[in-house]
Amino acid sequence: MSQFFLIAALCCAIAGPSYANTIAGQASVIDGDTIEIRGERIRLVSIDAPEARQTCLDAQARTWRCGQQAALALSDLIARRPVSCRSEGTDRYARILGDCTVGDISLSAWLVENGWAIPYYDRNRRHVPAVRRAEAARRGIWSGTFEKPDVWRRQN
Repeated sequence: MSQFFLIAALCCAIAGPSYANTIAGQASVIDGDTIEIRGERIRLVSIDAPEARQTCLDAQARTWRCGQQAALALSDLIARRPVSCRSEGTDRYARILGDCTVGDISLSAWLVENGWAIPYYDRNRRHVPAVRRAEAARRGIWSGTFEKPDVWRRQN
């Protein structure tokens, strides 16, 4: 019986860190790059989406609420399905920096591919091909002109 406890303790020690770095469950969308799961704010890693109050200009130079649309697009993607996030640390606001998926879809990659976010601190440049495709296809914020979200935040 003592061997059983030894094996169980070893398994918990091995599995513990990976479990501690994962949060999963029903997600609420806060904005285009932030979700909340069980009271934990999670900032999607390696991207930046327009802020909720941010506006952009369409191809005819008309103002539209691109930040609100980015959040709605993320909400539609999630569609009340469970989200799983692997923590990559925390940001200066104590939010978890998460690499999150719904099913087998990366939320960050999907947002960039569909023109709702741009790469941000994307150290391994994983989103560069997707942002080029979104820009070429004029999807989402690329349908007109926009201010980079970090610039918009500094000014507003």
